[in-house]
Amino acid sequence: MDGAAEEPVEKRTDVAVKGEAALKSQFLTTKEQFHAFVDSEWQGPKGEKATDGDKVQDAMTTSIEEPEPKKLKLDPEEGKKGLKPDGKRMRGQNKSRPHTKPTAFDEKRLCLSVIQDKRECPFGDKCQFQHDVAEYMATKPADIGESCYLYDTFGKCGYGLCCRFAKAHTTLDFKTMENAELVRANEGKSTVKNNLSKDLQIRLRKRSVTFNQSAEYLDMLSNQKDKREQRGNGNPRAPELSADQTGGEQHVSAEAEAQPQAGPDKPPPVKTVGPLTDVDIVKLRLCEKKQVDFQDKLYLAPLTTCGNLPFRRVCKRFGADITCGEMAMCTNLLQGQQSEWALLKRHESEDVFGVQVEGCFPDTMTRCAELINGNIDVDFVDINSGCPIDLVYKKGGGCGLMTRTRKFEQIIKGMNYVLDVPLTVKIRTGVQEKCNIAHKLIPEMKKWDVSMITLHGRSREQRYTKSADWDYINTCSKLASPVPLFGNGDILSYEDAMKARETGVSGIMIARGALIKPWIFTEIKESRHWDISSGERLDVLRDFSNFGLEHWGSDTRGVEKTRTFMLEWLSFMCRYIPVGLLERVPQKINERPPFYLGRNYLESLMASQHVGDWVRISEMLLGPVPKNFNFLPKHKANAYK
Repeated sequence: MDGAAEEPVEKRTDVAVKGEAALKSQFLTTKEQFHAFVDSEWQGPKGEKATDGDKVQDAMTTSIEEPEPKKLKLDPEEGKKGLKPDGKRMRGQNKSRPHTKPTAFDEKRLCLSVIQDKRECPFGDKCQFQHDVAEYMATKPADIGESCYLYDTFGKCGYGLCCRFAKAHTTLDFKTMENAELVRANEGKSTVKNNLSKDLQIRLRKRSVTFNQSAEYLDMLSNQKDKREQRGNGNPRAPELSADQTGGEQHVSAEAEAQPQAGPDKPPPVKTVGPLTDVDIVKLRLCEKKQVDFQDKLYLAPLTTCGNLPFRRVCKRFGADITCGEMAMCTNLLQGQQSEWALLKRHESEDVFGVQVEGCFPDTMTRCAELINGNIDVDFVDINSGCPIDLVYKKGGGCGLMTRTRKFEQIIKGMNYVLDVPLTVKIRTGVQEKCNIAHKLIPEMKKWDVSMITLHGRSREQRYTKSADWDYINTCSKLASPVPLFGNGDILSYEDAMKARETGVSGIMIARGALIKPWIFTEIKESRHWDISSGERLDVLRDFSNFGLEHWGSDTRGVEKTRTFMLEWLSFMCRYIPVGLLERVPQKINERPPFYLGRNYLESLMASQHVGDWVRISEMLLGPVPKNFNFLPKHKANAYK
């Protein structure tokens, strides 16, 4: 197929519109011409729908103008380790979007006892799932491809006959095959950490988990409140705890007094194997906690919905230094919700990894921190005090914490009291647009022993309608010193990153920039603009789909879950404009792309902001969508006022 640039379509001749990126005139077109080209190429030569094989082959056809694929310079140690919705009505969060559970795509599901080759089903005749393999295989949707990523990687596929790539590891008599050599090589290895155990989940639901350290800290808070009330009632002699006394030093002295002294006639205060040391009975001081080097790092922001584990793996391949799990609600974690604990999972490639929690009360946040500290493997814990959504803000969490400084202080000190890893905080400039308060809060947070601060250069009220205020971030970075402060906002190229580093920040957090172009980490580290080809971008999506099948499963449920998250990501990725098409480099994050035709069909297809075209891209990698499939993106661009 010839390149799209050679197609004889009407080009747009008007001057660049304010707020639009400047493209070379030969690539510009109109909305009608763009969609007509994309739709016509998608159909077969006689109007018939092209097959999946034709789609991929045609889409990958490149013209000579497109750059040659570039091999990534990876870390040598890495191997080890329908119709458009109305614009105004659908801006921001699409709260009324349709929710279709992945289980709805399975008409009949095979019983787990059959998948795992068990002889008897524990539920007997009451089992609601199917046991007849031949009948199931006759009604099962067609396989997506000839090879199974799980089988090729690990030597076996745990989804057996339910796998949508089952032909690769199934015999003619419906038996699941294994590659013994690969199975032995991967035996005992676990690529994902921080899974919620069934025992802990049951104890959390029964509220039988003990939080001893949290109870100590909350008792101290209660005593402090009582003494403050006594002073208020006219008892000037009632002492009041100083700010430092609610921190680590007070904890050491309180524990030392509470612990019975070991002697010749008294057993030691804790059970020991060998000699008793101070480490056994004394909590680590702040200076003795695990340290993380945050200096001059590239930090992938904790992104709700899109910042899932497969996406973080993609960004790690492109050079992200620090990753963080999606925002988790502390109350849901304390209740043992499986879906919330899934946000804390960590892949083995994530060498510096943290989790972000949200809450608005000292008791729940402190208990949540103690729960995390004792049950999962993380390098730091982050408090989200920058979330702007109403659900969080109206109950006092997220940005609401910035205006509730006493609660904020109690939360930070309480979490520091129970954690053995650094505690970081993410904030915004403030709540109202013209009323910045971060510069007042940062000196206080230094006293509260925060290990690192991330500042998003916009207020809650602004959302994404204004540019990030990097001058203000620079002022705050000086106030925060020597505590490291990361800047966040509007970074989409290495030039943006260079300007950000000139402000004196300790590092850079990248959020939307990583969603639009995850190779931004490579661009920054190599100090260049990467004119990435459409074929390479499709390979990035292919990697994501493989990682998604590994994480969510290769059965119908897992495939459709992977597809949904891919489509959420494509709602951001479609905003990327290839470097070779730009009149002025680099692309700015607040400039919307005009309608243009790329250097080949796939490049044009990836530029489409129509949901139906995103679905077409997903079908190249994950097969055709089910008949009852429906998708509407969670986020809609609201950055171009």
